Amino acid sequence: MVQVERLFKDEATEEKGERARMASFIGAMAIADLVKTTLGPKGMDKILQSTGRGHSVTVTNDGATILKSLHIDNPAAKVLVEISKVQDDEVGDGTTSVVVLAGELLREAEKLVATKIHPMTIIAVFDANNTAVRIREDSFDIRNGHGAGHVTNSKGPYTVAQAIPLPHKSPHMNLVKRRLWKRYCDHKHELGITATEVRCWMSLMVAFGVSESEILCMEVEDGWFSSFRMAAECAREALLKRVMDNKEDPVAFITENEIITLSTNAEKFKADLMKIAMTTLSSKILSQDKEHFAKLAVDAVMRLKGSTNLESIQIIKKPGGSLIDSFLDEGFILDKKIGIGQPKRIENAKILVANTAMDTDKVKIYGARVRVDSMNRVAEIEAAEKEKMREKVQKILAHGINCFVNRQLIYNFPEELFADAGILAIEHADFDGIERLALVTGGDIASTFDNPESVKLGHCKLIEEIMIGEDKLIKFSGVEMGQACTIVLRGASNHVLDEAERSLHDALCVLSQTVNDSRVLLGGGWPEMVMAKAVDELARKTPGKKSHAIEAFSRALIAIPTIIADNAGLDSADLVARLRAEHHKEGSTAGIDVITGAVGDMAERGISEAFKVKQAVLLSATEAAEMILRVDEIITCAPRKREDRM
Repeated sequence: MVQVERLFKDEATEEKGERARMASFIGAMAIADLVKTTLGPKGMDKILQSTGRGHSVTVTNDGATILKSLHIDNPAAKVLVEISKVQDDEVGDGTTSVVVLAGELLREAEKLVATKIHPMTIIAVFDANNTAVRIREDSFDIRNGHGAGHVTNSKGPYTVAQAIPLPHKSPHMNLVKRRLWKRYCDHKHELGITATEVRCWMSLMVAFGVSESEILCMEVEDGWFSSFRMAAECAREALLKRVMDNKEDPVAFITENEIITLSTNAEKFKADLMKIAMTTLSSKILSQDKEHFAKLAVDAVMRLKGSTNLESIQIIKKPGGSLIDSFLDEGFILDKKIGIGQPKRIENAKILVANTAMDTDKVKIYGARVRVDSMNRVAEIEAAEKEKMREKVQKILAHGINCFVNRQLIYNFPEELFADAGILAIEHADFDGIERLALVTGGDIASTFDNPESVKLGHCKLIEEIMIGEDKLIKFSGVEMGQACTIVLRGASNHVLDEAERSLHDALCVLSQTVNDSRVLLGGGWPEMVMAKAVDELARKTPGKKSHAIEAFSRALIAIPTIIADNAGLDSADLVARLRAEHHKEGSTAGIDVITGAVGDMAERGISEAFKVKQAVLLSATEAAEMILRVDEIITCAPRKREDRM
């Protein structure tokens, strides 16, 4: 057999087997250890100093901000950085928790590997031939007319009449029910059966004669659960059983004079949003004034009326004053000044938002040379340029506007023409500013003005100049997008304002997601203890080595409240032991109260979190840990060399 002496280029590197696996574990755990001190209400901040010009400094405890500022070589660490970014984009919060949980899962996996348990045993598929009960959606043959559900296994077909209920202790029954219900909803127009019949089918299972522990290993969807994935689904089901949902459609009552709209749970739901916002802000720089900022965030999000588009919420940072001086203002505020000689107040404004050059009154052609034989020729060129600009301004005025907002500069001559026409001209509005302004006023961004009828103008009831601190700004009130608002942040320095903006943005993201998915959980380590308890019970029912991996998953979950206690300077071993004992009581709402340094009732203290955040943390961390566990080789490609052109 021919031996291949060298497969890769000279500078390419290759790590295999245990060495590659340990490199992945160490890199991922190092990233988790880097950010875990920022977790919880008493988490610490990090100072990030750039190496570029000016050596800018960022002070933050936001996990996504810290990780995306790092230059990392380890490929496994990059996986955790990526899931932190995705968490930030999807739900806005939990960016540190998802990395810490993934790191703890890998820490536990490393211990299992050290005891000679193979990584594929930890994440191995279950043996379909020996222990699993196959349950696929397509095994339920739903037919018209008779309402009979057929389930097929190796012993032959069974009808619903021959089926028995699945043991209620199974953590996967709810998942099977949801999958079957979705299948029914997708095909309900083709079926001649009722929803009631489908619900009955979903509460039954064929008698295969297997034990409950074997039923726990059943297939749901198209693949078998891995140990970690099985534990994650069990944890998720435990949370689903304990979620609270106080959102309800409003009920209208008609009286003789007016229609009064009431909602029995509207106030409760708003209180839930306040609790979630305060919990989110409690680990940020805004923690001292969290009630004030939580109210600002809730009021801003409630104006969106269910939308998750935060573009209509403008955040302006103005140094000066203190954080408590921050406020919410209706409408849109543009951080620009009104020019000299222009109207300071316009009612029923018609706004043209543009991105066009308004500086052609001067020759600005790069590298151009104009040869003239006298100064009169120079004057003629300048006059021609001015005439060209005058024509452009006349085309803009033909749109019937009284306010012109341009992204680029407006030079003196066109500004004078606008002032003579009584038009408010705003120059050098940054691109983000004009995009947001066009959105909230209902207009389009124009760059050509030959066809006024094809340009959509923005509208608002009032444009006026306001003062914030010592700065003048322009306020647009009564915009077409009624939910538009502006949060003005005040603070001692730009560093404080930048961190306050990041903190407030996280709260806004979480609240906007919670308005759509209104399920709420308690916080303070309560969800992790609930999940750990359910996973422990699953481990006791699971035969073989896979039970060790499920137990490791439970220990990784408990690491979250342990780290929260450690960061607060508390005795984590004692607190977590007390917390575990409390959660063995039925319906416990106990969690870690870092203020008093003891186990407290999270429901009484109003510490709540969004279910969507916890679910995203759980599933993303599990998938990332499984991906890294599967690695047995790391290949680093040779760097591309520049060709020698000499």
